[in-house]
Amino acid sequence: MALASRGVPVLDRLMQVLEAFDLNSPSLTLTQISQRAHMPMATVHRLTADLEEHGLLERLPDRSYRIGVRLWELACLAPGALGLRELAMPHLQDVHATIRQHTQLGILQDREVLFLERLSAPDAVINMTLVGGRVPLNASSSGLVLLAHASPALQEEVLTSSLPRFTDRTITAAPELRRVLASVRQEGYAAGVGYVNLEATGIAVPVWGPNEVVIAALGVVVPSTTQRLQPIVSVLQSAAANISKALRATHLPAGHAGADDGGRYRGMISASLGSLELSGKDTGAPSGSG
Repeated sequence: MALASRGVPVLDRLMQVLEAFDLNSPSLTLTQISQRAHMPMATVHRLTADLEEHGLLERLPDRSYRIGVRLWELACLAPGALGLRELAMPHLQDVHATIRQHTQLGILQDREVLFLERLSAPDAVINMTLVGGRVPLNASSSGLVLLAHASPALQEEVLTSSLPRFTDRTITAAPELRRVLASVRQEGYAAGVGYVNLEATGIAVPVWGPNEVVIAALGVVVPSTTQRLQPIVSVLQSAAANISKALRATHLPAGHAGADDGGRYRGMISASLGSLELSGKDTGAPSGSG
């Protein structure tokens, strides 16, 4: 409470500690947390002790810390992660069995793609995507799909910002990105050849929610040597249509002739749709097919 009395809410401080961790730094010492969170060591020591006590952080034998399993357990209850992911999983598995390369499901979060799921194989092409990881919108096929169907305000925000580059093929020029987004809306899919790694091509299609809002992108990552993309696009579009159909069925009121009871996930799926559509509205996402 002393922190709050000085005008800094305790929750803000706790979040600073947790946000010090990332995919490239899964474990950190107290000194590293202090440096990344820009907080005094004494404060970090108190906060990490509290977080460890509740299982949100775990202390390793070398006295460094990592994110605790309890935090993962709580995160899995998030409607956007659980409902949509669980409903889409059988269709992701079908795509993966057919394409036999990385298959992934991503949603729009701020100006990035947040990946809810990824299915892979040992001999699949290189792919930087991780479950719970993010990729800039301009640098992935999933990002292009989500950005193409986002609000004009978000599109302009991205188009007028400094766009990150991973390879010489990553789209970083606003005029080119604008043309590509128009093409994605017209063609119904995005293909990014060598955007993140020259050896990999990303292909993605939109997943539509019940209210004709794009709530996710379904994609695969295949070798850049792949010559025929259209058969892959067809597989993705068929799976995306099945996911959208399942979403609509679960979204209908219980007892409706076309409703799917959704099992124990029904409530979470319905909440998921509300969360994802609200997220779209926060960025001014338009309804309709765009």
